[in-house]
Amino acid sequence: MVAFVAPLAEWLGDGQATRSSTYSASDHESGSAEERLQHAFETRRGAFWIEASGRVVRVLPDDLDGSRHQRIIVALDTGQTLLIAHNIDVAPRIESLEPGGQLRFRGEYVWNAQGGVIHWTHHDPGGDRAGGWLEYRGRRYR
Repeated sequence: MVAFVAPLAEWLGDGQATRSSTYSASDHESGSAEERLQHAFETRRGAFWIEASGRVVRVLPDDLDGSRHQRIIVALDTGQTLLIAHNIDVAPRIESLEPGGQLRFRGEYVWNAQGGVIHWTHHDPGGDRAGGWLEYRGRRYR
């Protein structure tokens, strides 16, 4: 089992796999968002925006190295797990988050060997892009 207390930088890795194989959700349009994430994981592709949902498996300690991130492990219907890295210096924290709950998300997928990371789950402070969000129990956090 992977140690889930690693800093976010370790989860994101050096990014070479994702930079060299940028993936667009349109590259694999058939199937659900969760199936597209599974395909991206299997083919080691990343650096694309996606909206999907998963079941909260574990709420990890915050990453306090650099920008602070709330870290959440979710399991997709496909069985794949993802780390959600939610920047709490930019967006509000989800205080009532519990394992078993359903979490919808919009963010950028980055490939790694543990299943991948979803980040940019917040508004864009610079206003240059739409940004992302998390949605839990009917409330949107951006």
